[in-house]
Amino acid sequence: MTRFTARSLGMLVFAGLLATPLSAQAIGEIVQNDTGDTAWILTSSALVLMMTLPGLALFYGGLVRAKNVLSVALQTGAVASIVSLLWIIVGYTLAFGDPTSGWVGNGRAWMLIELTNVRFETTIPESAFVLFQMTFAIIAPALMIGAWVDRARFSWVVIFCALWSVVVYAPVAHWIWGGGWLASSFGTADFAGGLVVHTTAGVSALVVAILMGKRRAFPDKPMIPHAPVLTMVGAAMLWVGWFGFNGGSALAATDDASSAIINTHVAAAVASLVWLLIERIGFGKTTMVGWATGAIAGLATITPAAGFISPGASILFGALASVLCYFAVLQVRKLGIDDSLDVFAVHGVGGILGTLLLGLFISSNLGGTGFAEGMTPLGQIGAQAMGVMVVALWSAVLTAVLALGVGLIAPMRVKKKDEIEGLDITSHGERGWHLGD
Repeated sequence: MTRFTARSLGMLVFAGLLATPLSAQAIGEIVQNDTGDTAWILTSSALVLMMTLPGLALFYGGLVRAKNVLSVALQTGAVASIVSLLWIIVGYTLAFGDPTSGWVGNGRAWMLIELTNVRFETTIPESAFVLFQMTFAIIAPALMIGAWVDRARFSWVVIFCALWSVVVYAPVAHWIWGGGWLASSFGTADFAGGLVVHTTAGVSALVVAILMGKRRAFPDKPMIPHAPVLTMVGAAMLWVGWFGFNGGSALAATDDASSAIINTHVAAAVASLVWLLIERIGFGKTTMVGWATGAIAGLATITPAAGFISPGASILFGALASVLCYFAVLQVRKLGIDDSLDVFAVHGVGGILGTLLLGLFISSNLGGTGFAEGMTPLGQIGAQAMGVMVVALWSAVLTAVLALGVGLIAPMRVKKKDEIEGLDITSHGERGWHLGD
């Protein structure tokens, strides 16, 4: 009887360990999470996932030619799936394992085997935090798809983006959001991903576009978007989803969240109008694609500063976003680089611009939340510049290594005849549209 009781007790303890992993926090006093904050983060997670599925798929799908629309959507979906799996296995613990000042997090939460009741320095369960951050890890590599549309091999895309999410994205997320060295040692700030998401993806997209080479007939033959209305729908979904992207980054249903959403909306509205104004002055006409592109430029630019600045400053962020990103689009094309859907010029340049402007407009004298204790205006600007240089260099070098390395296993480009016929049929045996019989 005694042996049976001991064995039963051991099994119960083991089952309890599997069902409710212990942690330093759980062993001591049980901390209750805030249900309102938790509900907001769960809602934000759904909004950010919507940005990728289907927002980004529609936005990019409308910008390519009809023969490649399905390939873009499938790449987006496949990347979302593989990155989600890797986030559970190893990505989360590399980015957000127990806070350290090092390069990556520790292995405390690989396979999510040891999550706490409440995430460190928040009021939400760590599981909710994992979910929210997963949606960021998904959209970062998905953004890069716009740089290689019409010509990238599907197998290369999936393998490259999977490795990129672990090797490039996760360490940068740790440096800035996970207690790593950029934030702890230099004070680099990024409210919702201007560095972590947009700079990494934008710079990496540019590197891949250079390595992969131009599309056939680029730039001699116009690559006309086949469905600008899809792009508009996708941009609108991205705009709304961005409320969760930036507002959710407050990690609580507070004034920080609502202020971030106001700033996000204002910057997008101003940027879309300024882009239309630039088109009207330059070409005499305003376009749907221009409105959508301007809005996304404003959203990318406000992201790193959304919770740190005033609504008045966000107007300036939006206006400067369109001017600088529009100029960047032209310059990249003049250099002969086929970053097909302007990922670097819009997301990369926008994220970098917002990150640098944050260094000034976080000042309480300009309506911002104020500098951290001991930080001066010049010091904050320097910290932001340091963050941009480090993240851009890391992204460029590691992307080149990964892109070429994966290319040894799965070639980067499809064959010439497949590119001419279109990837929908040659790579996937389907068409995005079946018109008539």
